[in-house]
Amino acid sequence: MKNLALLNYLEGFISENRKQRFIDILTNRTKHFTIAVEDVYQMHNTSAVMRSCEVFGIQELNIIEQKYSKTIDKQIALGAEKWVDINEFSSNKSCIDTLRKKGYQIIATTPHNESCFLHEFDISKPTALFFGTEKEGLSEDVMNNADGYLKIPMVGFTESLNISVSAAIIIQDLTNRLRNSDVKWQLSEAEMIEKRLDWTRKTIKDIDFVESRFYEL
Repeated sequence: MKNLALLNYLEGFISENRKQRFIDILTNRTKHFTIAVEDVYQMHNTSAVMRSCEVFGIQELNIIEQKYSKTIDKQIALGAEKWVDINEFSSNKSCIDTLRKKGYQIIATTPHNESCFLHEFDISKPTALFFGTEKEGLSEDVMNNADGYLKIPMVGFTESLNISVSAAIIIQDLTNRLRNSDVKWQLSEAEMIEKRLDWTRKTIKDIDFVESRFYEL
């Protein structure tokens, strides 16, 4: 209840339009699907994936950095890093283990095996969708530990798409189907309050001072 009281206090420092905008957007956010990107060498691709997550309502993005240390390309992300939760992992194993403990099935996106086609994919289960490097695709670690595989139907000569394009196509398709289904995909009330509080904090100038006044009351 303390978080709710703090939220109510802090929302007094933002406009009613901003407050309602946060609520409207969070109503369409989900953790039913989460995205994981593995050692993507070109940072702008990871940033573009993050932007797709934000645009289509995926709340969490998981970044595995076994080989390459990266920083978010803010020009590509266009502010999405403020609104999407970023979880960073130093190994494939730690990422997979963490997501499994949260109840996600691990699905590897790949065009190179007997994968399930995108339009046939079962959206009812909480799913972590893994995307690999531009040249090599997903590692054997992820492929061998995946619970299933997913691919985009293609009818041209080209066998694969850029990771940011693939992610955008898959995320848009699955989230659209999710919102038109009977699956309980929305954030919980507690998660909604947590994110409203987080986003409100990020909006207020001198937030440390403003928040300290609340605790003095």
